[in-house]
This record gives sequence, C-alpha cells and structure tokens, in this order.
Amino acid sequence: MKTLSITVGLLLVLLAVHCCDASPSGMGLVPPDHCCFKFFDKRIPKPHVLSIKKTHSKCLSEAFVIKTPRGDYCVRQSEEWAMEEFVKRHN
Repeated sequence: MKTLSITVGLLLVLLAVHCCDASPSGMGLVPPDHCCFKFFDKRIPKPHVLSIKKTHSKCLSEAFVIKTPRGDYCVRQSEEWAMEEFVKRHN
C-alpha cells in the first residue's frame, strides 16, 4: 500500500510540474515583444525597409514588424503598401 501511495504522489507531482509550467510557451501565450500594440500610421519608404515579418499568429492584432535603420515599427496588415512589400520580399 505504501508503494502505491508513493507512486500516486510522484505522478501527481509530475503532472503538476508539467501542467503548470510558468514559461510563456508552456501556457500557450506569446511574449509581448512578438506582438504589436501600437501602430505606425505612415508609409515607410522602400529604401528604409531592411526587413519585414508578420507577427505571431496568436497575437490579437495582425501586423507586420518592419525593421529600419532607425528601429522596428509595427504596421497593420491591412495597409496595402505593407502587404505589397511583404509579398514582394517573401516570394
């Protein structure tokens, strides 16, 4: 009976550790630096766009993160110029 209690106890501890992982990926959350919360509303000149990538699919807002010499900017995916630039660079 003691062996059964110890085995069940260990299984419960392993289950608790597995289910309650505190890391963002363990909870299915996306780290905030992979999502956009504020958006740049102006067009970024093509020569200034170093790279463009989509935000993570679990983010609330679909956006592009555009890297420029001055830093990274978030632009909504609904911006036609940004979508064209993304398609051009990823085809």
